Amino acid sequence: MNAQAVEALIEKLKALPPEQRAEVEDFVDFLSVRAKKRAALDRLLAIAPAVEAAGIPPMSMEEINAEVKAARAERRARAQAALTSDKGSSGQ
Repeated sequence: MNAQAVEALIEKLKALPPEQRAEVEDFVDFLSVRAKKRAALDRLLAIAPAVEAAGIPPMSMEEINAEVKAARAERRARAQAALTSDKGSSGQ
């Protein structure tokens, strides 16, 4: 997208009421997340032949679910630790 097209898009955004700008922002966020998920899937599919060639057995659904559960628990723990850290530093 060239600079002129970017400027035209910005002007269109500025002309929208705040509620519609928020909708545009939500849609852009959705597109970004979708692109990241697609890129992650592409990376995963790219290594699939190497995993198969290495003789690594496929994971069962139970193993996959356990991995997802552990990753989510780790993410929650990090988020909670960050919140706790933020609360402790703001009270000083």
